[in-house]
Amino acid sequence: MSRYYRQLAEQARNKFGNRIQSCDVEWGELTIVADRHELLDVAVTLRDDPQFAFAELLDVCGVDYSEYGGEGQWQGARFASVYHLLSIEHNHRLRLKVMLDNEPPVVPSVVDIWAAANWFEREAFDLYGIVYEGHPDLRRILTDYGFIGHPFRKDFPLIGNVEMRYDPEKQRVVYQPVSIEPRVVQQRVIRDDHRYADRLQQEEEE
Repeated sequence: MSRYYRQLAEQARNKFGNRIQSCDVEWGELTIVADRHELLDVAVTLRDDPQFAFAELLDVCGVDYSEYGGEGQWQGARFASVYHLLSIEHNHRLRLKVMLDNEPPVVPSVVDIWAAANWFEREAFDLYGIVYEGHPDLRRILTDYGFIGHPFRKDFPLIGNVEMRYDPEKQRVVYQPVSIEPRVVQQRVIRDDHRYADRLQQEEEE
């Protein structure tokens, strides 16, 4: 399978040339990294060119690389929009990735190329704050309308930014700053202790 994808990668390099940043096979999977300005052109070619025929979009997801490899290790763009493609005709798959370093991260929508991207892009927008230019209805899909922030970003606080409650005077749900105190949960470490050894010995004797 890796040999097959290496051949497919060579076809992609010959087809796209400098329109893509990289095209590599790792762990038996093919990944193409494209510049955001070339995304739509590359996507249309991957869908329509008979040697690729990626007619189906399986998923669109966001990635936050800010803590990738450990704190301060990652030096590239912070965000990525990743597209998982399937060619039913040729029975092969491809991962198309666009790196994004602006704030907010902005990338063209591929809804007009693959209609299935509609809700996938809304999810990536909701969870990572990636803005898909040209999307017909870019709004939150998993969190509620009063939610602040994007919960899959590495710097999003575990307790969140706001909480909601029902206000009997206003007779509606209201949002307010979180009222719980943040805390750090430390793992419990069991060290060598005679108390545990004595108890184990007692259980064995019984």
